[in-house]
Amino acid sequence: MSGHSKWSQIKHKKAHTDAKKGKAFTKIVKEISVAARFGGGDPEGNPRLRTAIEKAKEVNMPHDNIKRAIMKGTGELPGVTYEEIVYEGYGPAGVAMLIEVMTDNKNRTVPEIRHMMSKSGGSLGETGCVSWIFDKRGYILVNKAKASEDSLMSAALDAGAEDMKNDPQEDNYEIITAPEALNEVKAAIEKANIPIESAEVTMLPKNYVALDGKSAEQMLRLMDALEDHEDVQNVYANFDIPDEVAEKLSK
Repeated sequence: MSGHSKWSQIKHKKAHTDAKKGKAFTKIVKEISVAARFGGGDPEGNPRLRTAIEKAKEVNMPHDNIKRAIMKGTGELPGVTYEEIVYEGYGPAGVAMLIEVMTDNKNRTVPEIRHMMSKSGGSLGETGCVSWIFDKRGYILVNKAKASEDSLMSAALDAGAEDMKNDPQEDNYEIITAPEALNEVKAAIEKANIPIESAEVTMLPKNYVALDGKSAEQMLRLMDALEDHEDVQNVYANFDIPDEVAEKLSK
């Protein structure tokens, strides 16, 4: 797993699988409601809400579910109030981890996350202990088989992308943007008739910890366990794992 790309692909595929079980719907409904609560119910003037609605459409969430989630966020319908928290800590072999949570009961959620971390050889840390390792960025993946490097680079950079990466060992091009420029760059790529594998605002590590063997298996199982938790919205970590190990464990 070279850097960030492979895990993003696994997450993207997993979201579609989880949608069939209802897990993805639950997490996206929370995100829509919170985004509407803080930024209003109009996606045109609320980029966070617009991104959440796009995620909902990607997993075929019914329009009525989206509408109800927005109305609960704006207070037009009664709903649960969620608290947003970011936990920091360390995974196996000292991997830096950020865990974004939305919960209606912090006293329930924290012990559960702490238990998952310790069970996998990790631990929760103090606020600020690892956040400096990550930068908030827009992140777009495009399959190399579906676009030429030149046409993609032209569309992305002209629309304001900061960087485009072409790792020979990866199947996808990686486009990096400022968080607020993600939707504009995404729209420009789509306008050029280039299909996008995934697009998200994420936390990109500045450096990586190479893992193999048992620590790699522990790390991926911990990522899966955390992302399966209903209160966990996103997990970011700076691990680097061989592709064959990642693919074997992600099946």
